[in-house]
Amino acid sequence: MRLKPSVAAALLVPACAQAFYLPGAAPHDYVLGEPIALFVNALTPKLMSKDDSKLKSMINYDYYNPKFRFCEPEGGPVKQPESLGAILFGDRIFNSPYDIKMLNSNRTCQTLCTVPDVTGDEAKFINDRIREDYELNWLVDGLPAAEMKIDKRSQEVFFDQGFNLGSNEGEPTPQPALNNHYDVVFRYHKPTANTYRIVGVLVWPSSIGDSQTETATCDTSSAPLILSEAHNQTIRYTYRVTWNESDTSWATRWDNYLHLFDPRIHWFSLINSVVIVVFLCVMVSMILVRSVSRDISRYNAIDLSEDVQEDWGWKLVHGEVFRTPQNPMVLSIMVGNGAQLCAMVGVTLVFALLGFLSPSNRGSLATVMMVCWSFFGSIGGYFSSRLYATLGGTNRRKNSFLTATILPSIVFAIFFILNLCLLTAGSSGAVPFGTMLLIVLLWFGISAPLSAIGSYFGSKKGAVQHPVRVNQIPRQIPPGPKYLRPWSAALLSGILPFGAAFVELYFVLTSLFASRAYYAFGFLALTAGVVGLTTATVTILFTYFILCAEEYRWHWRAFLTGGGSAFWVFAYGLFYWATRLSLDSLSGVVIYLGYLILITLVDFLVTGTIGFLASYWAVRRLYTAIRID
Repeated sequence: MRLKPSVAAALLVPACAQAFYLPGAAPHDYVLGEPIALFVNALTPKLMSKDDSKLKSMINYDYYNPKFRFCEPEGGPVKQPESLGAILFGDRIFNSPYDIKMLNSNRTCQTLCTVPDVTGDEAKFINDRIREDYELNWLVDGLPAAEMKIDKRSQEVFFDQGFNLGSNEGEPTPQPALNNHYDVVFRYHKPTANTYRIVGVLVWPSSIGDSQTETATCDTSSAPLILSEAHNQTIRYTYRVTWNESDTSWATRWDNYLHLFDPRIHWFSLINSVVIVVFLCVMVSMILVRSVSRDISRYNAIDLSEDVQEDWGWKLVHGEVFRTPQNPMVLSIMVGNGAQLCAMVGVTLVFALLGFLSPSNRGSLATVMMVCWSFFGSIGGYFSSRLYATLGGTNRRKNSFLTATILPSIVFAIFFILNLCLLTAGSSGAVPFGTMLLIVLLWFGISAPLSAIGSYFGSKKGAVQHPVRVNQIPRQIPPGPKYLRPWSAALLSGILPFGAAFVELYFVLTSLFASRAYYAFGFLALTAGVVGLTTATVTILFTYFILCAEEYRWHWRAFLTGGGSAFWVFAYGLFYWATRLSLDSLSGVVIYLGYLILITLVDFLVTGTIGFLASYWAVRRLYTAIRID
């Protein structure tokens, strides 16, 4: 629900909040009359506050796209420096012609510029973007300009980043009206008598359709501005600045922006996940402590001098369980890359929990992820080479080379196709050529050499010694139950880890595709821990069932069982598309599916690696505990 300026003025009081200072940006102390820079960012599609609202586009547009005909600063717009993560997430920041000085021009109507001869084609382009619910994004002192709204559930006031390009109004058919006037409210705090700090930026856009050539009056009660697609017309952009003093300190100024919608959903999901994990751990413990311990005691109590032959159970396959699986190189490469991704995710979450990924540093999350991925190449190389040696592989140079290059090549190929779609659609989110070269440098100039170093140390460490010998002749495998077949087990085992994470997955997808800031890193870290533990316990359980069925080919099955949640993640992504997206263009569909495939691939490698390593640990402990003749 959006608030009117008159109502919002009464609500501009600081909320009592307990928060800590997010490092990463230093406060800027302004003096009276000092200029304040207002920067503009790319226009992005937005999920509206209506319950039936759907995201209608996946394309970002440059603020100074010629078809928008926005006012430009003298000398032309100047692009601002941005981090790697900000560029990858589609930020394109420029300066603006707004003339704003600290505590000057209070409530004075000012004309920004008058744009003549807006053609019908340009009007149609603007109207289409209004129908697709695009929003403008401004930045002032590191803070995004926002609209003040009320959470319908909790009735709390919060700042919703961005504000509408226009509105669809009119009867009987909606008419897109362009917002050409902005009421800007600056909230400031006085740490000392003569210094001021900006702690909030609010914008109420409106459409003023009176004569666009006369002197500006900023009368928001006039008829809206409807752009004609049949003839040329003039647009006058105006703005009015208001200053409100606030008791909100600079360190807590993000509290109003980082609003958590219905935190009970997060807590319910987390408690539900914890219950699932406790249930699984108890189940696995019962199996291992009671069944396995009983089996071990019985096997070890057998008098080997007598002719006793067990014809069932997991001990029968002790001579096959460590037999080299099919395609050991592919398996070791996937486990190596999964270990590298696990390290990247873990360290990134730690940085986020400690508060180092401040929202003031735009794109810091993606930047940390890229840097961690590059510098953790040694972890991927070490795990891959050592597992490959353990599985009996001999072509270690090929293993080292493919571990360092195959996953980055696949990701880069998908990313390159998506970038071509963005370029074709005229999106500002297309990654520049220089940034592409920087990504190649990070992956193949840093990650690949470190992966080779890790492979060297993994090979030098050598293979892990197996507790039992492998028979020369493989034994026959009896038919097993249908639910233990590879794909059936993967789908069944993936339900529980996915069930522990699907609530947070919704917020992550909304943040990624609907231009929402994600900041519930505490819930995300706990959910990630629960998913990892759930994946490990479920995979151990299924591996035990497989061995009891005398199926000794557990290596690939453990990886597929652990990565089973990825199939449900992909299915949920399709469900999210059907319920929350309304994509009419082919480029939007390709972009969404491309990102969904990347998310699914990362989830499959991470959870598959967790499941395989947990199963390998359990199998070694299991067969180390029995006495073999």
